[in-house]
Amino acid sequence: MTSPTETSARVRLSIDERGIAEVALNRPEKMNALDTAMFEAINRTIAQLAEDKRVRVVVLHGEGRAFCAGLDLASFVAMGESERAQRSHDAGNMNDLAARTHGLANAFQQVAWGWHALPVPVIAAVHGVAYGGGLQVALGADIRLVTPDAKLSVMEIKWGLVPDMAGMALAAGLVRGDQLRELVYTGRVVSGEEAVVLGLATRACADPLAEARTLAAGIATRSPQAIRGAKRLCNLLPQTTPAEVLLAEAREQQKVMGGAQQQEAVRAGMEGRAPLFKDE
Repeated sequence: MTSPTETSARVRLSIDERGIAEVALNRPEKMNALDTAMFEAINRTIAQLAEDKRVRVVVLHGEGRAFCAGLDLASFVAMGESERAQRSHDAGNMNDLAARTHGLANAFQQVAWGWHALPVPVIAAVHGVAYGGGLQVALGADIRLVTPDAKLSVMEIKWGLVPDMAGMALAAGLVRGDQLRELVYTGRVVSGEEAVVLGLATRACADPLAEARTLAAGIATRSPQAIRGAKRLCNLLPQTTPAEVLLAEAREQQKVMGGAQQQEAVRAGMEGRAPLFKDE
């Protein structure tokens, strides 16, 4: 059974008995545009998932016609006015972008970087549009499934801005440098199919949410300990040196080898049955 759904004004979260968490951006009337309440709700959800040991994999999607249309323009104007009014005397508020309020990130970066930093895989199902901040949120996922006709854009330049929600750090390992520069400098809109070619998306499919749920169900059957270790290894790439990666591989393998979950994976495979993992 699925646990009782937790609902906020902006994000809906449910976790089922398999440890699959489903997170829905829940502002369909605004194409899930990011306002202050959405930023806060996403960050609360990420923090909750990080602490919940039941969670094995996350499916992230948007309700309604789009994944996320980016920053809510009215909120952008309000935040700009607030920044001008408060910048000179209040360095501790949400508008001080240099403040590291969420580990490596500020509150705005955390809505994207937080998915990357979660200890479990995150699968984003993208339909409609993923513009600006919405694309950066999707880039925080481990895997991005998109409709062929989805529209994606690094759109900040249209508003005289630079990508500042962890998008540059996340895209650098996905998109070739010159192609990333073109997207950032122009704000060009690309289709889901082109996004796959560029590296912004993993693959295109007719129903990304259904595909994401199927993929999550498969991941949830694997050793949770091994999956978490694998994500830690993947997150080391590509900026880490080969020597550091080789040592990290050995250390992660030592953590799982011979453990109860690893032994259960072997037994289940030899017996031709689904494994039954207990938390370690």
